[in-house]
Amino acid sequence: QVQLVESGGGLVQAGGSLRLSCAASGRYAMGWFRQAPGKEREFVAAISWSGSRTKSGDSVKGRFTISRDNAKNTVYLQMTSLKPEDTAVYYCAAKYGSSLFDIYSGSHEYGNWGQGTQVTVSS
Repeated sequence: QVQLVESGGGLVQAGGSLRLSCAASGRYAMGWFRQAPGKEREFVAAISWSGSRTKSGDSVKGRFTISRDNAKNTVYLQMTSLKPEDTAVYYCAAKYGSSLFDIYSGSHEYGNWGQGTQVTVSS
């Protein structure tokens, strides 16, 4: 069981930027998801263990970038041009046993989750 620790959430004005971090050691494909009150959990972005493949959800494409630094055991989500509709609790997730290049966009595919970090975007 891998332990995931998110950080970097907070309050930001619309148009601003935030960078989320997720500390996780091991060879895992990683993903970011978010959940707003009253809504289902939504896929945000995913990255392969090697870092060579990424995928973003349609609602954040062109604004959010996922990356990882395996030397630091950390995955990042750089969020720019934030909108009020980006307000949610953001979760990082890890899939144990993934290959170097696999990525996953379904929440059911991940077996390990962080506690979540709140991102609030004011208008």
